[in-house]
Amino acid sequence: MRMADIAKIATRDAYGKALVELGEKNDKVIVFDADLAAATKTGMFKKAFPERFIDTGIAEGNMMGIAAGLSTAGYTVFASSFAMFAAGRAFEQVRNSIGYPHLNVKIGATHAGISVGEDGASHQCCEDIALMRSIPGMTVLNPADAVEARQCVLAAAQMNGPVYMRFGRLAVPVLFDDSYQFQIGKGCYLREGTDVTIIATGLLVGAALEAAELLSSEGISAAVINMASIKPIDRDIIVNAAKSTGCLVTAEEHNIIGGLGSAVTEVICETVPVPVIRCGVEDVFGHSGPALKLLDIFGLNAKGIVSKAKAAIALK
Repeated sequence: MRMADIAKIATRDAYGKALVELGEKNDKVIVFDADLAAATKTGMFKKAFPERFIDTGIAEGNMMGIAAGLSTAGYTVFASSFAMFAAGRAFEQVRNSIGYPHLNVKIGATHAGISVGEDGASHQCCEDIALMRSIPGMTVLNPADAVEARQCVLAAAQMNGPVYMRFGRLAVPVLFDDSYQFQIGKGCYLREGTDVTIIATGLLVGAALEAAELLSSEGISAAVINMASIKPIDRDIIVNAAKSTGCLVTAEEHNIIGGLGSAVTEVICETVPVPVIRCGVEDVFGHSGPALKLLDIFGLNAKGIVSKAKAAIALK
């Protein structure tokens, strides 16, 4: 089936539905939002469980502090806003009030990356993974599709401690079926290959699969790994991929500094030094425009990944 023919669902939609699912099973689940419930899709939880939903208004730092306090009373707390505000504006409170005491708060950050589109550079957060990775003990998850997004939310609820989950506004292809089983700290092969391995996360997983098809048409065999768990990251699968194909490409809708590319190269430098080329936002700010066009402009597409793959192979 062509990628264009696959059903598309935004991961933020799956987030909202998963919160309702959790709320039905556990009356200790509480959801916070900062005046963006319609956009983050936490409004679904608000409608189902209004007594367990708290809107703090446009006060993200306060939201994180209150969420931290309630978590000490035995609640599993989800705090939601756009990535720019959840990770950026409220960074100090996330670090000091949630990360430092290692509290059971799950941060649901939507509208991440360039694909926020017309909202422009002020809202296109391409630094959030880097920020959250830097907090000791913080788990960072970036699902590829709606199926994985749901499973990330359920997995986050099951573990004790802070979790940052990254969701998008743009509808993306549904790559997995109900047989898929996500595990925190694990990556998974979506395609085997011998010449290069593409390690992708979030929105660019679908593009990575398209890129592998394009490379195949040119006689290049590309493996594709989906890496939804950015921290902890699956060191074993990265090392084995490096040994198998001799070069890697990372693909992410995030700055090439501090995100998946950095996490992978850190592992490679310490274990199996092979060429690694990063496909992502090239340390620049975004700008306003239609989401799909922006992804093309910034090279966050199959064509961009193909170019990076060929460059990585040339370095072997």
